[in-house]
Amino acid sequence: MAPLLETQNLKKYFPTARGQLHAVDGISFSLEKGQTLGVVGESGCGKSTLGRVLLHLLESTSGKILFEGKDITKVDRKGLTELRKQMQMIFQDPFSSLNPRMTISQTIAEPLVIAKELSKTEISDRVLELMELVGLAPRLINSYPHELDGGRRQRVGIARALALNPKFIVCDEPVSALDVSIQAQVLNLLIDLREKMGLTYVFITHDLSVVKYISDRIMVMYLGEVVELAPQNELFAQRFHPYTKALLGAVLEARLHVTRKEEPLKGELTSPVNPKEGCRFAARCKYVKERCKKETPRLRQMRRDHYVKCHYCEEINNMEGQMEERVK
Repeated sequence: MAPLLETQNLKKYFPTARGQLHAVDGISFSLEKGQTLGVVGESGCGKSTLGRVLLHLLESTSGKILFEGKDITKVDRKGLTELRKQMQMIFQDPFSSLNPRMTISQTIAEPLVIAKELSKTEISDRVLELMELVGLAPRLINSYPHELDGGRRQRVGIARALALNPKFIVCDEPVSALDVSIQAQVLNLLIDLREKMGLTYVFITHDLSVVKYISDRIMVMYLGEVVELAPQNELFAQRFHPYTKALLGAVLEARLHVTRKEEPLKGELTSPVNPKEGCRFAARCKYVKERCKKETPRLRQMRRDHYVKCHYCEEINNMEGQMEERVK
């Protein structure tokens, strides 16, 4: 059985005055129905661009996108309209992603009106059903976005995304603009909806505690490339790439007397415009060797379903293991 979603060497380049900016550069992954793939990395790594390319909000430069085994890399206007029923997006900012002149009812109903498949009465009933599903009180039906708090606004965005019963949703940092207590409520809602409706998510975030909570697999991106891809529990138990180590090491521990294992990253980001051969993390990697600067590493399998893009990850991990043994 084919995965619900699959990409093969997917690329998205943007022309600039200095050359081609490699925002997404050779991304390959597969996603089974009902799973959540967490995509994590620093700002500017290309994770949001990837989400938009998957949904054809941006067109890819090259590569393939397969949905339920069908090639959807290039679709015409009619095909895109049908695809929108199956694939939706929850945006980062719940305020700017909602039309301030439309009521909550009008916002949630908009995809249904465009689809032209239900009568006005059926659309009204569906709006109330969706509001109940995402935890919005019926009394808010004629409210405007500015009258709601951030959590309720994001629930409106989720209801709108669910209106046409999609199979796949890209969640582009859907809780980053919310207070911590509201974040937990929205995350739990997304998990409940995934279980009830059999949804499949690509969950984009820079928050590692969030990605650990909701994801089945995690893909770590750096300057447009995948540097590590693994099951969630395995990545947090044993990460191989130096960038993943630094990223997870930067998470604050809510415990006293915990020694920080990873030093903060030093050095400057390599330009994503016309990148040269070599590892893009080399300028910030404390284990860098001459080969790293000249030869681009390939994404290779370290363990079952665990892939890493690094020339020396085995050597680095063996060395770090020996150092930890000495400390003990």
